[in-house]
Amino acid sequence: MTYLILLIGFALLIKGADYFVEGASKIAQTLRVSPMLIGLTIVAFGTSAPEASVSFIAAFDGNSDVAIGNVVGSNIFNATFILGVTAVVFPLAVQSETIRKEIPFALLAAVSLIVLISDIQLQYSDVNIITRTEGILLLLFFAVFLYYVFEMARNNRDQTETITSDTVNTSWVKNLIFTIGGLVGIVVGGSLVVENSIEIALSLGMSETLVGLTIVAVGTSLPELVTSITAAIKKQTEIALGNIIGSNIFNIFFILGASATIHPLAVDPKIFLDMWLMIFVTFLLLILSRTNHKISKLEGAILAIIYIIYVTYIIIRN
Repeated sequence: MTYLILLIGFALLIKGADYFVEGASKIAQTLRVSPMLIGLTIVAFGTSAPEASVSFIAAFDGNSDVAIGNVVGSNIFNATFILGVTAVVFPLAVQSETIRKEIPFALLAAVSLIVLISDIQLQYSDVNIITRTEGILLLLFFAVFLYYVFEMARNNRDQTETITSDTVNTSWVKNLIFTIGGLVGIVVGGSLVVENSIEIALSLGMSETLVGLTIVAVGTSLPELVTSITAAIKKQTEIALGNIIGSNIFNIFFILGASATIHPLAVDPKIFLDMWLMIFVTFLLLILSRTNHKISKLEGAILAIIYIIYVTYIIIRN
């Protein structure tokens, strides 16, 4: 029965992502904003819903390792495997604005997090912890990001010609149904996949720590994976790239910020190596994006291989 529910979860994920990308891209046309903007906001925040639910529940339960590990593991998976596989499916064109602003913002999020958790090194404290005050600080960073996004939307609409009703031949109601229905399918499907994968993994003898670092992190990122690949297949590369960058920013600034505000998060010293890898792959993404303003199939393959090596390492480590 567990395997059947797992298959149903995957089916919901795949079909939900198909409808979600279709609806989101039509909404972008109707609102006269770029698909990149929709990817950074509606798509990114929607596909990060599983990470949010897992981390918030973990914070309420006082389980800091799951709350932090889920976000860091998901961000590494997003910036390496998801981006890599997506680029292999269809090379991702990168706009100058993305190179100059959005990717550096994701890098700022990663660097901010490692600074906030380095209490022993920077303040000679006895433990590393993300306090409520630091959680609120992360939320303020998120508010700045939202302000930037809304300003970009306003400027984008001012510069875009008015689109006639012939250009967008689907109604607002249909677009919203596609987007919301697709998102529900993604979230429910992702939840079914995570829960049943964990059950199968534990029955096969895997430790809870290893399950958390791999299946939970990867499982909660399945919406990003399926949505980005679907967007690439539909040649909506801006949605695919915006989804990944937006999700990584959302995960750190909003999810960890809100989680730490709910309950201060103690930091496991082991997470520092993973944190440095997250910073490295985000910086690598910035470098790769500057080469011909695109992420090629070869560069995508390199990113995916980095994740495979990382997973092999953490399996051995744990």
